[in-house]
Amino acid sequence: MANPVAEAGRDARLRHGWLRSNRFLILRRCSQLLILLMFLSGPLWGIWILRGNYSASLLAETVPLTDPLMMLESLLAGHWPAWLVWVGAVVVLIYGLIGNRVFCGWVCPVNPVTDLAAWLRRKLGLRQSASLPRSLRYGILLVVLVGSAVSGTLIWEWINPVALMGRGLIHGSGEGVLAWLKGLGAAFGAGIWLIVALFLFDLLVVEHGWCGHLCPMGALYGVIGSQGVVQISAEKRDNCTRCMDCFHVCPEPQILREPLLVKKGTPRVASDACIACGRCIDVCAENVFEIKSKFHYSGAKK
Repeated sequence: MANPVAEAGRDARLRHGWLRSNRFLILRRCSQLLILLMFLSGPLWGIWILRGNYSASLLAETVPLTDPLMMLESLLAGHWPAWLVWVGAVVVLIYGLIGNRVFCGWVCPVNPVTDLAAWLRRKLGLRQSASLPRSLRYGILLVVLVGSAVSGTLIWEWINPVALMGRGLIHGSGEGVLAWLKGLGAAFGAGIWLIVALFLFDLLVVEHGWCGHLCPMGALYGVIGSQGVVQISAEKRDNCTRCMDCFHVCPEPQILREPLLVKKGTPRVASDACIACGRCIDVCAENVFEIKSKFHYSGAKK
């Protein structure tokens, strides 16, 4: 029998304890915070680990890292980057090898905002929402790329919430903690209202609206990681009690239906929509889900 939405994960917490039933959530927040601190180490302490922002940066003042979407926009707009920037395409190789939308779940600074909106929806019982096709994000991705080619500009970078939030958090006025705090509000500028709008959109209009339906960056990372090595698998799906907790917390619940409920199919969550957040593993009291290699032979019954 399905558990109440507001109590998703309660059985896992009672059986396994709070820490174990939130371990992937904690690891993701640590990953997101660590990457942000790598950017902030320069403005705050004068130690430049990552210089730049989430769209383009330099690692240790040497290795360029470039967001794949910005790279494609640049190429289509006719702004051929210097040869060093091409090295930034290593980002594509890394995410492609790992698989899934790892950037969305483990790096993106907007993810904690949308996760908070989803958590509040569950706690407040706000289950009614508008309906949008999840394929819409691929249409937006196509519009962004075509628009860049036609206009000759990086059109997405003007409104990219990830870049706007990154710039707001990273760029203060000068170095040092006090200077950074003083310049934080000015650096955010009007971008803060876009972040607030996304939060309210997810909370009140469409569940998992931004990440699950609209974000073109997520769409591109899904394509890049579609053949990656790391996947989540419902290895012990015979133990499933249909509590539905995993469906309640998953940002892309539709991808769990076949691996978990269709016994004749593969237990691997092979969809490119998966953000590898691990929340299905966290909240499952029966330990149904595990992280596996793409090449792992599953012992789950088919």
